[in-house]
Amino acid sequence: MLLPRSLLRPGRTFLKSPIHRLLLGFALLYGLAITWARARCWRDPTSAFFAEDKAYEPAYSLQCGAQAHAFLDHANQNTLPLHFHTKASAHPTICVGITSVARKNATYLQGGVGSVLEGLTATEREPWLHTLVDRVLLYDPDLIDLEHIRELETPEAKTFARKKGLIDYVYLLRACESLHTSYTVMLEDDVVALNGWYHRTKEDLLVAEQKTIEKGWDKWLYLRLFYTEQFLGWNSEEWPTYLLSSLLVALGVVAPATAIRYSRPATAAYLPNKVIAILAFVLTPLIIILFFAAGRVTMLSMAAGVHEMPRFGCCSQGLVFPQTRIGDLISWYEFKRLGYIDLLTEEYADANNEVRWALTPSVLQHVGSKSSKVNLPGEHRTRRTVSETIWNFMFEQNDVGELRREHEQQFEADV
Repeated sequence: MLLPRSLLRPGRTFLKSPIHRLLLGFALLYGLAITWARARCWRDPTSAFFAEDKAYEPAYSLQCGAQAHAFLDHANQNTLPLHFHTKASAHPTICVGITSVARKNATYLQGGVGSVLEGLTATEREPWLHTLVDRVLLYDPDLIDLEHIRELETPEAKTFARKKGLIDYVYLLRACESLHTSYTVMLEDDVVALNGWYHRTKEDLLVAEQKTIEKGWDKWLYLRLFYTEQFLGWNSEEWPTYLLSSLLVALGVVAPATAIRYSRPATAAYLPNKVIAILAFVLTPLIIILFFAAGRVTMLSMAAGVHEMPRFGCCSQGLVFPQTRIGDLISWYEFKRLGYIDLLTEEYADANNEVRWALTPSVLQHVGSKSSKVNLPGEHRTRRTVSETIWNFMFEQNDVGELRREHEQQFEADV
């Protein structure tokens, strides 16, 4: 029995169809794109390929912590270099305040202080350090009702974090304000800082000032040193922008194909109407879907430097305030009397249309699995606590050697 030649060579017959060739080629490329996305986007919390179990594993922050504790061991043994005994200058430019809250079964203050100080050069320490810190701020009984403070520290005080935390923050802000520094860096104790955080912050404060002037603004509220990328994804309120962009992409594919099809009749065999329809209604939508699935942080990543971040900038782990704005903030906090620092600060900024800057990449990491806040939703054994999800994923990709070289080069340039 004789069989049709098409049955003897099914592959060749299949590939003769332009539609089949298009679909096969697209399937191969799409598979490669998905493989790339799985390998590239697993740290992106806004991505469908986000690998939670791997992404939250500490890497660089563990090295920061180890260096900080080694530094503290030297401090305890009085084996620190002599330049740590330099007193603060008469006219410091930056005040660094670190707030601390007692947590059950967790202590972060030593590690936080150690990581902030460990990587600084002798020159960087001199403006504001004495041994480890210039001053441990204690409550002044003439200014603070100590009995009220003790009441707020009891387990029964359910507004503990929202009220006492606010009192402490204002108290520390006032202490920094009294030094008349140009800027105040407010840190929470449950952070670690990368090697070079100080010179990066100092440089980018100048950038923030310059950008403010260039945009015609007369003031700005803060520079954010930490944020978590999980709130920087595709926002539902921006759907009109996404839809319009998707339609423009589809038009950018279909319009040239259609123009070629009708301007050059010889291409009709390769670009029949069915192929154009598949491009418009199947392949292009699949590409758009993969783009969004890859995650906004990956596909529309922010370049290194200073950026506006008027929304989704969580949390209050590290904020730098200009001296000129501290009085306004203190008045606002005292007016509110109750609340979390990050939420109150954003409320003030929104109400007054304030400019908020953020530093990318983050120079701090949040390491506090035990939160200072109480009654947080979602804290149960089968899921990460809310505090544990406050994480900067890019921070963990830092390289110890590269940061050390960057810091040394910066120091040599300043000398």
